[in-house]
Parts: sequence; structure tokens; C-alpha cells
Amino acid sequence: MAQKKSWTGVQIAQAVLTGLTLLFLMIPVVQMCFTAFMKNAFRGFKAGFTTEWIEKVLELYGDTIVRSLGIAVAALILCVVIGVPAAWILVREQRKRWAALMEEALILPLSVPGLAIGLGILLIWGGITSLRQSNLFILCGHVMFCLPFMVRSVMAVLRVEPIDAYEEASATLGASPWTTFLKVVVPVAMPGILAGALMVMTVSLGEFNISWMLQTPDTKTLPVGMADSYASMRLEVGSAYTFLFLVILVPILSLMQALPSWLARRAEARRRAADLEPNE
Repeated sequence: MAQKKSWTGVQIAQAVLTGLTLLFLMIPVVQMCFTAFMKNAFRGFKAGFTTEWIEKVLELYGDTIVRSLGIAVAALILCVVIGVPAAWILVREQRKRWAALMEEALILPLSVPGLAIGLGILLIWGGITSLRQSNLFILCGHVMFCLPFMVRSVMAVLRVEPIDAYEEASATLGASPWTTFLKVVVPVAMPGILAGALMVMTVSLGEFNISWMLQTPDTKTLPVGMADSYASMRLEVGSAYTFLFLVILVPILSLMQALPSWLARRAEARRRAADLEPNE
């Protein structure tokens, strides 16, 4: 019989510390979710529950939710289209000086405050009225801020893979550079693309500083509307807004975190099926 493993003092201390940390992080979130449905936050559960505040948020700020989702998806598409080829080129040319400088330039937006990035975009492109008053203006800021996450994630994967050998084998078989990129580089980089996509979506949805600097009354995003509800509305309305934000964000995070394991299982199933096929 296998002996029952007992916990050591260190393991117990680690478990207690982890539990306390989770409580510290989760209790405010749970309280906020309850407050979103309370008739009166100061009276608490005694006042009863209602969906009035959720309905009010959807009525007053529903457009900000739709706009943020659209901008996040558009930012993700642009970051993939721009970031994956850029990461491939930077990895191929990583021994050259210009590639190192370009990589540093791509990371620079992460070290600059979002307000400064928004101010720079505003000063350069704010004079174009049609662009200034459209969602594309905010999208430009989000792409600039989110692109480094995609590039670095893809580069991290390509640097640990023998990508040069894959490209050489593809070229030997007569594939064009474009075919090599689509059929070889992209599948190899898929874990990094998915990890970068997770970061881009979450960062874009939650980005406040750039959005606040670039927004107009008709182009508010979800975090800007949330701040507006905190400042000018009741506590229950702000909590309802935050609750809706979590309802939107958590399923997206769960789905994008589950995608890599699902793709890995599919790839493993295909390999097993190929191994079981009789050799001709």
C-alpha cells in the first residue's frame, strides 16, 4: 500500500499564504459583483436586489462596450498581420545591428506612459478631423501599445525553434518565401501568436490612459465609460459597469487560454493517426 503523504510545515505555510492572497484579491471582486445588484450599497443585503443598475449601464454606456470589443478585435487583427511578419524578420536578422535597434524601438511604447503616447498621437494626427472623430484614432493608439506584446511572444517561440532548418527544408522542396511563411513559420509560431493574442485582447479592452487621451464624447471606450460612471453616478452603477466588464473579459480569457491546449491535443491526435496509417 502506498503511504499517505503528509504535508510539511513549509507546504502548509505556502498553502496558507496562497489562500490569503486569493482572498485578498477575490473578496473585493465578489463584493463588487453583489453591489451591482443591490438596491442600495450602503444598506447592503437588507435593501434587496435589483437589475436596475445593469439596465441603466446598458442604456447609458452600451455603446462603449460594443466599441471596446470592436477596437480590441481590430487591434488583434492588425497586431497579428503586422507583428508576426515583423517577429519573423527580426529573428532571421537578429545578428544585425539594425534588427536589435528595431526590436528596442518596438518595445519602447511599453516603457512610455500611455498618456504620453496618446499626447504624441494627438499632436501629430489630431489635426485630421475625420480621423480625430473616428474610432480609428483610438485604434491607432491601441495598436501602437499592444504590438510589442505580439512581437515579443512570437519572437520568443521562433528563437527556440530551428526555424532556419525549417526554412531551408521548405526552400529545398521548392516553396516560395510566402508559402514558407504561411505553411511553416505561422504553424511553428502559433503558441506565441495565441499568447500574444491573449495579451493584446486583455490590454486593449482594459487600456484607459491612451483611450482617455484620444477619446471624444462619441468615441468613449469601456474603461473610459467606467471611470465616468464612477465619477458621476452612484456606486451601484459603477459596480454594475465593472460586473459587465468582467462578464465580457473572463470568457474571452478562458477561451484564449484553452485554445493552446486544444490545438496541442489536435496536433497530437493527427500525429498518432499518421503513425497508425500503414506505410505504402
